[in-house]
Amino acid sequence: MDRTIDQPVVTIPREQLLQLERSMTREWLETDGRGGYASSTVLMCATRRYHGLLVAPREGSAKRHVYLSRFDEAVHGAGRSLPLSMARYKGLFAPLGHQSIDSFELVPWPRSVWLFGQLRIERELLMARSRRAVVVRWRATGIGNDGPLTLRIKPLLPFREADATTVENIDLNPRVERMEHGVTCQPYAGLPTLALTTSGKAAFEADPVWYRGIEFSTDAARGYEAREDQFSPGWFEYALHDGQWVYAAASIDGPVEHAEELFALEAERRRAKLAASTPSVRDTLALTADDFLYRDGNGRLGVMAGWPWFGEWGRDTYLSLPGLTLARGKIEACGEVLEGSLRYLRRGLLPNIFGLSQQDSAYNSVDASLWFVRAVRQYELAGVHVREIAARFLPALEEIATCYRGGTDLGIRADASGLLVAGNGDLNATWMDAETADGPVTPRDGCAVEIEGLWYFLLAYLEYLCRASGAENAARSWGSLRREAGHAFLERFVLAEPPYLADRWKDGQADRAMRPNMVLAAALEWSPLSREQRADVVACARASLLVPCGLRTLAPHENGYQGVYAGGPKQRDEAYHQGTAWPWLLGFYVEAALRANGHDARSKSELRALLDGFAEHLDKAGLGHISEVYDGDPPHRPGGSIAQAWSTAEILRAYKLLESYRT
Repeated sequence: MDRTIDQPVVTIPREQLLQLERSMTREWLETDGRGGYASSTVLMCATRRYHGLLVAPREGSAKRHVYLSRFDEAVHGAGRSLPLSMARYKGLFAPLGHQSIDSFELVPWPRSVWLFGQLRIERELLMARSRRAVVVRWRATGIGNDGPLTLRIKPLLPFREADATTVENIDLNPRVERMEHGVTCQPYAGLPTLALTTSGKAAFEADPVWYRGIEFSTDAARGYEAREDQFSPGWFEYALHDGQWVYAAASIDGPVEHAEELFALEAERRRAKLAASTPSVRDTLALTADDFLYRDGNGRLGVMAGWPWFGEWGRDTYLSLPGLTLARGKIEACGEVLEGSLRYLRRGLLPNIFGLSQQDSAYNSVDASLWFVRAVRQYELAGVHVREIAARFLPALEEIATCYRGGTDLGIRADASGLLVAGNGDLNATWMDAETADGPVTPRDGCAVEIEGLWYFLLAYLEYLCRASGAENAARSWGSLRREAGHAFLERFVLAEPPYLADRWKDGQADRAMRPNMVLAAALEWSPLSREQRADVVACARASLLVPCGLRTLAPHENGYQGVYAGGPKQRDEAYHQGTAWPWLLGFYVEAALRANGHDARSKSELRALLDGFAEHLDKAGLGHISEVYDGDPPHRPGGSIAQAWSTAEILRAYKLLESYRT
């Protein structure tokens, strides 16, 4: 059943909004498709330094800055002032705009409603795609005897890096330049000019002032600097007429001349998408998946790993790509991202963190290139002819395999058995890469099980592509390496009692820690594992690792298990891969289960119920999104980023697998 146009994605009523502890953990997200975003809590009370209405990278940089934090908003009339906004200062809230709030909705952009007797005030905001700008609008209805009314908004302008804080200083330039329907300002010479434009005859009154001691409660709980001062250059004042919207826009791409039209066009685009969807987990995630696709300053299409602090990460990109694109029928977008990656290939490696070029990218991941290979295969399976794949990607895949086998950066090389060795005692090059001052928390240097599974997959794919291209000698050569690696994999990683896979092999010893990386290896299309061995891995994961929102990174019976992801950076890093549950792993759990038991209708029904269970999570943290991680222990609180690309992507891909899988 499709949604009706007026059916929001998320609705939070007044009684829930007034539960402040809960409201301060429920966050909305808007993105512009260029690496920028707007985000805050449902009460528009910032709890992170990352919160803001306009957070974007400047030209020539991938680093985001918070330009506009929020508006301090109040309605004035009939001898009284009615606050709409709120902030936290040293243990207290001021002003108290939440006291009269009636509801918050995603429609699918943020909408807040306040009631003051018969007077109803609405605020909506959105970011348009492909422009670094935010548009906010307000409307009053039921004015009656309360009129005439005015709306006063004061923009707060931190103008600093998104992961920093600022304090009152004499270097800030408080002046504004007036223009028709607004002002421009440039508080610091090294940062862009901000244009603030309004609709109608809104008047601007200069009143430069610092808001001192704003506190960010979530940052404080995470062990970070959690207090700052924010500057405001003055205020805009609007006359409110019953039922008429007034608009304000902020942009670092020049003034927004027609905010009403920009809002209307973006709203109509979203309504069209919303009307064709249902209120299901799958369709909700399909709606918000575009938040992760963006174009960098060079126009290249890429994937943002997560919001609000992650950038473009290679491993996350190639893991997420099939779910974000192919599972939604966006085959061309998948191909464009893969093609755009080729310019970054360097000695067989693709970046762990993308910059605007090779020179400012970080190459410290052993598996980014290997996940790229799998994404190419997924792209082919979506309907691209194998000869086209070979023409476009075979040279790159052969470069990856040749460099990995012969030796490349990060200590990557094939050992005498044909398996890959990577990393060292000071470097974790796999996805379990958390470190403290004491070094890697989860050492996985040597032969890691999912890396070996991906290596076998690469060799099998090269054998297949070369054979399809008529290169029989090359196919036989890659096939010989595949068989050698497969034999060593089975010898080193398959454990007997209980039957599961070791997590790594180093110095002649198998690391028997029970981790979900074995599920990644068991899920791959080409694998040395038999169906029965895949089934053993799935059964083990189901018994010890599976929770409603993901797979734990370490079984609870293992030494070092930590079931709560909380505290400062050190405490969280120590739990990150030591028991914390990750939703993205469910995609591979579903795939492995289907490869082992795909004929079983009951198994498929249980897997679908597992995915549908995310319905209760979509309004708990990042609204309409799935968080990066969850506690391994009940009640499995969300943590990490509020919206993570591979969390969304792998749940979408898992739904697609259940729909299309045939044994």
